[in-house]
Amino acid sequence: MDPSDEGWAPPPGQTEEPGLFGDAPPAKPAEAYRVLARKYRPQTFDQLIGQDAMVRTLRNAFATGRIAHGFILTGVRGVGKTTTARIIAKGLNCEGRGGKPTVDPCGVCEPCRGIAESRSMDVLEMDAASRTGIDDIREIIEGARYAPAATRYKVYIIDEVHMLSKAAFNGLLKTLEEPPPHVVFIFATTEIRKVPVTVLSRCQRFDLRRVEAATLIGHLAGIAEKEGATLERGALALIARAAEGSVRDALSLLDQALSLGTGQGAGSVSEAQMRDMLGLIDRVRLFDLFDALMTGRTPEALRELAAQYEVGADPLVVLQDLLALTHWVTRLKLVPEAAEDATASEEDIARGRAQAAQLPINVLSRAFTLLLKGIGEVQGAPDSLAATEMVLIKLAFAAGLPTPDEAMRALKSLPPGESGRPQTGGAPSGSGPAMSAMPALRAEPQPDPAGPVLARFEDVVAQVRAERDVLFMTQLENYVHLVRFEPGFIEFRPAEGAPMDLAGKLTDRLQRWSGRRWGVSLVQVEGRPTLAAERKRLEEERRADARQHPTVAAILAAFPGASITAIRDLDSAQAATDDAGEGFIPDPDEEE
Repeated sequence: MDPSDEGWAPPPGQTEEPGLFGDAPPAKPAEAYRVLARKYRPQTFDQLIGQDAMVRTLRNAFATGRIAHGFILTGVRGVGKTTTARIIAKGLNCEGRGGKPTVDPCGVCEPCRGIAESRSMDVLEMDAASRTGIDDIREIIEGARYAPAATRYKVYIIDEVHMLSKAAFNGLLKTLEEPPPHVVFIFATTEIRKVPVTVLSRCQRFDLRRVEAATLIGHLAGIAEKEGATLERGALALIARAAEGSVRDALSLLDQALSLGTGQGAGSVSEAQMRDMLGLIDRVRLFDLFDALMTGRTPEALRELAAQYEVGADPLVVLQDLLALTHWVTRLKLVPEAAEDATASEEDIARGRAQAAQLPINVLSRAFTLLLKGIGEVQGAPDSLAATEMVLIKLAFAAGLPTPDEAMRALKSLPPGESGRPQTGGAPSGSGPAMSAMPALRAEPQPDPAGPVLARFEDVVAQVRAERDVLFMTQLENYVHLVRFEPGFIEFRPAEGAPMDLAGKLTDRLQRWSGRRWGVSLVQVEGRPTLAAERKRLEEERRADARQHPTVAAILAAFPGASITAIRDLDSAQAATDDAGEGFIPDPDEEE
């Protein structure tokens, strides 16, 4: 019902409709909360932290009037690329410093306020991640021809410029090389290598550095004080470490941390609270776990991991923290100045130095390698806790093994009579187990003038090897149980899984080589072991002989879990190496 209608009455508790008949207007909605990263965005170069080299270069350029028409700012996330671009834009157009470009914009003139509030018609920001095409660049090129409407320079700020398409980059080149005198381009990117060299060569490049931890901690402490909150230094150090040099990341974490305190978004935040918020392990417990692993106390290490998992620790984060700790202890051992880390507490430094003094470099290097490999295993495992436990078990057991140099020193300390070369048996030179692997079934060869000498089955296999037919050679070695062999006739039992055409292929090869027909008969008699089985048996005998040698026995005792993978004669191994360049396939029946 309209208030002008007869009989209208206001609702109970309200005299008139708000704002229509002279009563107080409705209350304005509360101002939206501004996150700290926006609230404390630097407005001048004096407020920009950690980029002293760039600030000094720009100050000198503005002071001498050597202002480039194109800048490209690169660096990791949150170090101030877009902020720097806006400060440069304000400095170019500030009217409160004598009417000329300045590196210290006043912040109160209309151009400065318009740029700070993102309403300046002459400072245009474009996100190349969402506007990547040539049409967007054409708009910039067309607009660059016209003079600025209200400021001294028309500034184009293109964020994430590496996202532009190839056509867009090419369309920009001519204008970027020779822009109108009133146009300045400022590009920002986190992927400088994706920007074409043709663009880089037309701009002045500034690499913004990660902010050092000590500088970041001081910056965070000042902002926390302005917000009426107090954070323990350990809590600030955790934020700085987690931010990895990014100011925006640090302010976002600080914003979240202030909610942990008491009162209206402010209060006191302890290091323990910050660890809980970030999901990190207590540093003392991390050192305890590391100590248990490095001393081989596997049960204790597994119990500590289980306890941390029960309170919410991510197994993958545990390994990542151990990896970072191993790296830090290694640096402490090599570079004692590494203890001057602003993010490390006095207790961390004391325990780290103790670990560095006790552990040799090769042990730390081995631990780092195992942890690095273990992180990849855990990331791809269906059960991260189980995979982490296996990584810790390997690390703890590896801690009890001697390093290669320690094992060599121990072997050198053996009596002189026990350091000789391993013997494979008492056979004289030129004979041995391998040479008698398959004794000849027919002692007297009967060579055929039309082809190769095929006096034994081994001669047949050797001829196949000479033709480099690896598949057929493997079939003969693994599927033939020889029963009888004589020139012109072969009788054998095929092993289970043998190819159906094995006898036919063998008949064709023998006839081609010898020029006459051979008889190949399949029988169900047991027959002799296959060549592969006989070779394996002989190899095991040689391994058993080798294990009895004092030097080999000492090596196996020094490295638990080690095994003998191959036994080679030095002379024949060298001959095989020399022939390898000619594609030589060594005879497996010959002694290695």
